[in-house]
Amino acid sequence: MPAPIPEPKPGDLIEIFRPVYSHWAIYVGDGYVIHLAPPSEFAGAGAASIMSALTDKAIVKKELLRDVAGRDKYQVNNKHDSEYTPLPPSKIVKRAEELVGQEILYKLTSENCEHFVNELRYGVARSDQVRDAVKVAGIAGVGLAALGLIGVMLSRNRKQKQ
Repeated sequence: MPAPIPEPKPGDLIEIFRPVYSHWAIYVGDGYVIHLAPPSEFAGAGAASIMSALTDKAIVKKELLRDVAGRDKYQVNNKHDSEYTPLPPSKIVKRAEELVGQEILYKLTSENCEHFVNELRYGVARSDQVRDAVKVAGIAGVGLAALGLIGVMLSRNRKQKQ
């Protein structure tokens, strides 16, 4: 029998597992989260929320966690607590509540939902998803460059033998 999902506490980061990426929210109590979402996104959007990558504005929304998660799994993930000291839960919740309804700049690479919640909890805007994607892209780019160089060298070798 799987362990029950622990009840989030105010100020906890909630990671919602969407297809392709994770959506992030901050738990504020009584079943509610505050999160950053494109104006067109609806609660429980699931895979449709990938459209957030195509917008440059987002709205800070307060919605029920079960509605935001929809059918997607989620977990409490305060993964940076060992690296950064979290702000007091009351301050995290107050800061989040003050932003509800505001339209703010959204950039997939520097100002996304993960940056948003980490800024609220730790005072540090960061997104490991973006960092990891950049690393993968960099490794892929180096690999492609290496393959191209090998191809050039093989081509020269063939020409010299002819």
